[in-house]
Amino acid sequence: MPKALQPHPDRALPAGEAREVARRIHASTKDLPLLCFHGHVDAGLFAADEAFGNPADLLVVPDHYVTRMLVSQGVSPDRLGLPRQDGVRTAEPRDIWREFCSHWHLFLGTPSRYWLEHEFAEVLDLKVAPSEETADELYDEISARLAEPEFRPRALLDRFRIEIISSTDAATDDLAQHAKLATALPGRVIPTFRPDAVLHLDRPGWSDLARELGVRVDIDTSSYAGYLEALRQRRQAFVAAGALATDHGHSSAAATPLDDAAAARIYETALRGEISAEDAAAFSGHMLFQMAAMSAEDGLVMQLHPGVLRDHHSGIQATYGPDQGHDIPVVTEFTRSLRPVLDKFGHAEGFRLVLFTVDETTYSRELAPLAGVYPAVRLGAPWWFLDSPDGMRRFRELVTETAGFYNTSGFVDDTRAFLSIPARHDLSRRIDAGHLAKLVVEHRLEEDDAFRVAQDLAYNLARNTYVR
Repeated sequence: MPKALQPHPDRALPAGEAREVARRIHASTKDLPLLCFHGHVDAGLFAADEAFGNPADLLVVPDHYVTRMLVSQGVSPDRLGLPRQDGVRTAEPRDIWREFCSHWHLFLGTPSRYWLEHEFAEVLDLKVAPSEETADELYDEISARLAEPEFRPRALLDRFRIEIISSTDAATDDLAQHAKLATALPGRVIPTFRPDAVLHLDRPGWSDLARELGVRVDIDTSSYAGYLEALRQRRQAFVAAGALATDHGHSSAAATPLDDAAAARIYETALRGEISAEDAAAFSGHMLFQMAAMSAEDGLVMQLHPGVLRDHHSGIQATYGPDQGHDIPVVTEFTRSLRPVLDKFGHAEGFRLVLFTVDETTYSRELAPLAGVYPAVRLGAPWWFLDSPDGMRRFRELVTETAGFYNTSGFVDDTRAFLSIPARHDLSRRIDAGHLAKLVVEHRLEEDDAFRVAQDLAYNLARNTYVR
């Protein structure tokens, strides 16, 4: 018999005497609106507002949490439909879905299992769990759901109670999709300025992107001064389009400024195609400082999530392109790296820096103390490898005693998987309810204070961090 799909109402809540308190706290936050200020859902999804294609292309192919688990167990990326650089796609959507369902057991104990069960049961109203036997039945049932008008992207924004959602957009993006959305959904789908591709001089195609940056604002970027001015003007275009934040995925948190002459020399060297790895790293750190300086001027919240070695396997990158889930965390240092930025802007009115990490060893040693002393700093929600039940619990335990609750940015999620957004917020609210309930039963927090903190963590802190 197919296994029933019935997520437990107390899932992720604590055991013992704290459970009843956690139930009450969670009940007070579960229906609050969702704020998604650190998102990666394509704005074009909402601009077109077309029906989703099929279950595989919606729920499997774009979700790195799903594909990396299957690849780790020997499933070929081709069998999962990952688009190849040569344009060839060898797997049909139904076959991709069958592959996923036949490996459903691999996700036991993972946050992906939690999110997917939430999506299947509470969003798609499925009654049986995925398996080799149920794959075709579920494929057809989901396909029928996705054809219904209430499953169009804009309708789901309302159903999910998403108040604001951001996309992540390159500095060279023309923002045409956001121009369409400004009329259809004013202030609800907003861009985020992601300049990484034009800040790292040794990336393939950098010089072409630098020229394209200049074309966007009609500025000659053949000089370092022109390049800086082009970045300033692109930021202003993003502000005009509703942006509230920037997003930076540098390999380290190093933000040491160079003098103008040194920066100009390195920039000109890069334009000639003669950049060294050492100079490229120095320039990236310099530009991270410059991005902080610009945020202090224009008010865009600066989000930084360093410490990831991206595209770890060269063969996967060569065949399928960048950002296919082969990204691995590395040790990250913040205290010395960010000192130049915080020395200059850490007490500056109007500057806000939200720090994310996949290196949780830094929580109590570096991040909580930094947030606990600098008015500009907020700690971002546990991210990527850490946005799991135990990872979220450890985050609260490690940072709260030093930074408190109110030096964090609340939960804003970080995903391309649109249907997983409510599941991620629900998990965060459950974990916070459990943590607060534990403090209540230990008589370290009054229950009325726990209710207030829970609502702040779920909604108010995110709004106060980004909307200023």
